[in-house]
Amino acid sequence: MKTKAAKPLDARPAPDKVITDIADYVDRYKVRSELALETAHYCVIDALGCGFAALAYPECTKLLGPIVPGTIVPNGARVPGTCFVLDPVQAAFNIGALIRWLEFNDATWGETVSHPSDVFGAILVVADWLSRTRLAQGGKPLLVRDVFEPAVKAYEIMGELGLENGFRRLGLDHTIVVKIATAAVVTKMLGGTREEIINAVSNAWVDGHALATFRSKPNAGSRKSWAAGDAASRAVWLALLAVKGEMGYPSALTAKTWGFCDVLFKGRPLKFQRPYGTYIIENILFKIPHPTAFHGQTAVEAAVKLYPLVKDRLSEIAKVEIWSHASSMMILDKSGPLHNPADRDHCLQYMAAVGMVLGRLTPEDYEDEVAADPRIDALRAKMVVREDRQYTRDYSDPKKRSNANAIRAHFKDGTKTGRVKVAYPLGHRRRRK
Repeated sequence: MKTKAAKPLDARPAPDKVITDIADYVDRYKVRSELALETAHYCVIDALGCGFAALAYPECTKLLGPIVPGTIVPNGARVPGTCFVLDPVQAAFNIGALIRWLEFNDATWGETVSHPSDVFGAILVVADWLSRTRLAQGGKPLLVRDVFEPAVKAYEIMGELGLENGFRRLGLDHTIVVKIATAAVVTKMLGGTREEIINAVSNAWVDGHALATFRSKPNAGSRKSWAAGDAASRAVWLALLAVKGEMGYPSALTAKTWGFCDVLFKGRPLKFQRPYGTYIIENILFKIPHPTAFHGQTAVEAAVKLYPLVKDRLSEIAKVEIWSHASSMMILDKSGPLHNPADRDHCLQYMAAVGMVLGRLTPEDYEDEVAADPRIDALRAKMVVREDRQYTRDYSDPKKRSNANAIRAHFKDGTKTGRVKVAYPLGHRRRRK
């Protein structure tokens, strides 16, 4: 009687399904949704606008340029708004930092909130570099669709990874999804095969990832503004290695003891809500009125609506109630001293206080000069943030995807304002027209 031979313990496994699903989607899926492609157009414009605005901030521009001053790269990628022509890895860092610097680029929701236009740090760079190289060799440049299609796919991968998987809750920075998605689509842009996409993505998982230390009190700092550029540049580097034939690691996620899930995800498998398609980009949130963390958009809008009612009575306010959802509270609920602009733009109370005190919120309002206004911290000290469970349910509901906040001011004489609620921010699919 024949018995089935035991599989050697060191046998090379088949690639993890999470990785092959990404590779199959990037390699084979044809984007036919006109809404997705139209929205990708808006996303490019929005991302470039964010980058141009960031050029006014020296703390950002000091990070730009080549690693070694004076480096010349033939047919290199240009950094918009600057004189720099760089290799694609360093250019991805530059453009990624510009897009993300002001907390104004688009966002999506989920257990891990992310900013999908972070991927343009890599996609625009690689498209430019490939086009210039082809032209120099007598060939044709890429078409605009060659930018839009990988953008749709990168948005989808980022968003779907974040919908059900709480990387931030485990201390990992959300830009892990930037690196995974970008490594996949850039490998394809470079002419990579399905196997090479698998290799690039597996290496991105094997990297592990940066901790969210720099986004969280007491260490919030400016790295959170260049972390996306860092992830995008790493993705380009891994993609370039993959198309040179560098090997991958098939069970990068599921390997016992050594895989990503055991090492960094508490032994749990990754979860997914739906197959890859065009859902994320079709439902992307643009940040129209205010440069705030995604969850704070509606809080600022509510605060600005209250401004005419409270601006002349700030000293009479006894208490300010803020109702929010659980995800917002985990990321933005802060008390005590705020040490720098990066700390302030991730504080729900600071955003709301500026809106109520000044009737606005601009990038400059996170700077030290505005933060020194004693009325802001005085009002912050009177704020109480609590969860509205319906807001939490509606935030997680795929049919709603609301991002609700509400504010009410109580005065010392016993009177109070109405509860001002904003459920959907400007730029949400329900409020784009």
